[in-house]
Amino acid sequence: MRFTRRQFFEVTGLTLVARSAPTHAGTDDATDAVARRAADVIRGYAQEGFHRTATLVDRASADRLLSLARAAGVEPRLEPFELSRVDPGAAFLEIDGRRIDGLPMFDGPFTGRDGIRGAIGSVERDRPLAWTAINPNGEVDLRKARDGSPHRALIAVTTGQHPGLCPVNAAFFSEPFGPPVLQIGSEHQPVIERAASAGTDVRVVAEATRRQATAFNVAAEVRGTQPDLPPVCVMTPRSGWYQNASERGGGLVCWLETMRTCAAARPRRTVRFVASSGHELGHLGLRAYLAANPTLAREALVWMHYGANIGASTGDVGIACSSDGLQTAALGALAKQSLDGVRRVPASRVGGEAATIARERGQFVSFIGQNAWFHNPRDTWPDAVDVPTIARFARATADLTLALALS
Repeated sequence: MRFTRRQFFEVTGLTLVARSAPTHAGTDDATDAVARRAADVIRGYAQEGFHRTATLVDRASADRLLSLARAAGVEPRLEPFELSRVDPGAAFLEIDGRRIDGLPMFDGPFTGRDGIRGAIGSVERDRPLAWTAINPNGEVDLRKARDGSPHRALIAVTTGQHPGLCPVNAAFFSEPFGPPVLQIGSEHQPVIERAASAGTDVRVVAEATRRQATAFNVAAEVRGTQPDLPPVCVMTPRSGWYQNASERGGGLVCWLETMRTCAAARPRRTVRFVASSGHELGHLGLRAYLAANPTLAREALVWMHYGANIGASTGDVGIACSSDGLQTAALGALAKQSLDGVRRVPASRVGGEAATIARERGQFVSFIGQNAWFHNPRDTWPDAVDVPTIARFARATADLTLALALS
């Protein structure tokens, strides 16, 4: 009898839990060692600067991750991909002589240096300029306001849980559309509301240029003893808008600790690792990786996705699995680290890079959390992260991945 991957996981899910390496949830020596490495990884990552794709910081961060991966026991490499990088220029909203700094949406057109002038109102009004409030992960909702918009420009007030400009990802970076959009921090919403109520004439400047640039994924493999078996793939994004201590730090730690665990073992299956740039630009890095490996999304045994906000000091973590067997195995590995409060997310609602794998009908285990500092400029070390929790997630995900690679 030939099993599909889904049937395989239904049959073997409980076995995988039993096979995963025994661990202890307390602050034992192994967890303490992981926590020390985690602190070093996240502190250094946050100190690098703003991790926007194809910038100097992004390249320096790739080089450092390359060194960390070597220290974890593999021979990593940089895999380049090309893009038309957006370099913002002047970006502000001017109301009655007052300038409010902002950031253009990277998947739309831009204004010239002089900007666009006109009366401002809500998106429901027919004034030349319009404003709307949007959550930092609300690119789909914002698209509804942008598609077919009659307005000459839009102002998007980003409503994170704390004040600050919390940019929305440019999910449609490769296909810019709509009018120019200027993003503004939520602390300025009262001023914008008053101007809209009065129909005040304002000026929007969202200037930027595009230029060809190169970004890099960091990739590696731990070769299995039976390399013809479908591999296990482990992915995490490594780019974003700001320092991203809690947004990206936990995922990077889990990625490195999984690498360390698998490199020290002799798994049957090859384990493939990719830390991708281009996350905030429609997952460009993962798309490039899959373009170079066109059958991998579907043919891999499973994709482990270490997404945003794992071990953030605020919020919780959700898990989405493509099968009940994978969920059983994953929850068992988490329970061994006393991570029993993980929120279960239906596979149909999986997000981030794992959604790309789902669309290709691949198998996945995806971890994505919530975070009060999501996309906020104050997502910084050390306040935004919970290092002991990150260490427990890192041990659980490493154990689970190794169990899958041994299957």
